[in-house]
Amino acid sequence: MTLDRQTTYSGTKDVAPALAFDAARLDAYLSPRVPGFAGPVTLRQFKGGQSNPTYLVQTPTRGYVLRRKPPGKLLPSAHAVDREFRAISALHPQRFPVAEPLLYCADADVVGTAFYVMSFVDGRVIWEPSMPTFTSAERGAVYAAMNATLAQLHQFDPAAIGLSDFGKGENYVARQIERWSKQYRASQTQTIDEMEELIAWLPAHVPRQQRISLVHGDYRLDNMVLADSKPELIAVLDWELSTLGDPLADFTYHLMQWEMPASEGGPGIATLKDHDLAALGIPSRDEYVAAYVARTGLDPRPDLPIYLAYNFFRVAAILQGIVGRVRDGTATNENAPARAQLVRPLAEQAWAFAQQAGAR
Repeated sequence: MTLDRQTTYSGTKDVAPALAFDAARLDAYLSPRVPGFAGPVTLRQFKGGQSNPTYLVQTPTRGYVLRRKPPGKLLPSAHAVDREFRAISALHPQRFPVAEPLLYCADADVVGTAFYVMSFVDGRVIWEPSMPTFTSAERGAVYAAMNATLAQLHQFDPAAIGLSDFGKGENYVARQIERWSKQYRASQTQTIDEMEELIAWLPAHVPRQQRISLVHGDYRLDNMVLADSKPELIAVLDWELSTLGDPLADFTYHLMQWEMPASEGGPGIATLKDHDLAALGIPSRDEYVAAYVARTGLDPRPDLPIYLAYNFFRVAAILQGIVGRVRDGTATNENAPARAQLVRPLAEQAWAFAQQAGAR
């Protein structure tokens, strides 16, 4: 039986015992530091977070969101909540759709790990890219907004918004391949031949980077909040993987939802594959690419198979990290064990794109 992503990942739940902390201590910390904050505090955990545990912090008058590092053994450079906070702090004054950043705390004594607090943006998070409860016109409007918003992100001058030192910027894909190869090795639980082939082939086939931009790193429909009553994007979430890098790597990651292999049973994969996109009012992959090119002047099409091979490899490695956290007992989501069965099909899809690009 395939998991219903919308039901499984939407909303909040009781805080998992392993991720609980003292609400009164948090209240005492935030009250003098966040303007207008007044407890008492109640805590709920968002269902959807796979990496950084995320909580709804409710007071009698307002909701807030807290994102923290998970406790326990962590992979190097992962769970960078400080970078998330810095990214949204730079983007919020630009009127880019992000939650209002309110406070960052590196003191592990408050909730057990470093964390930040932002405003709660009330709206809809849609977990299925086919958007089954929407009309054709609404789907088209949301996809146009997603495309325009990512194009806007990629056209910011990092130095102009205070992020000139937010990452190395150049050689982004090469560095990502190296990073995720190491992360994959650190959390590896099985041998997957296609991952071995990709680790060997990808470093020698990196596309030429056309521009250095701020990149989100995980830009997809379920990482954004839509307005309750209209097809409008009001907040982009989950900036954990943001850095300076190759905007085309970021955009082609977003294209993966058109190419994801459909799964039978288990955790389910968000995909547009095998859907009648014209009937749904959703642009084809090629139409979506053309719209981005028109907005930015950046064109991924000459290197698209390589970019997609890289991105499927990267996601396979990220999911393997979740599998590693299950092994190490630090997973933050009860659906994490099911992610193990997704690593191999993603690796197979990545290798298929590499073969399109000439790999043998």
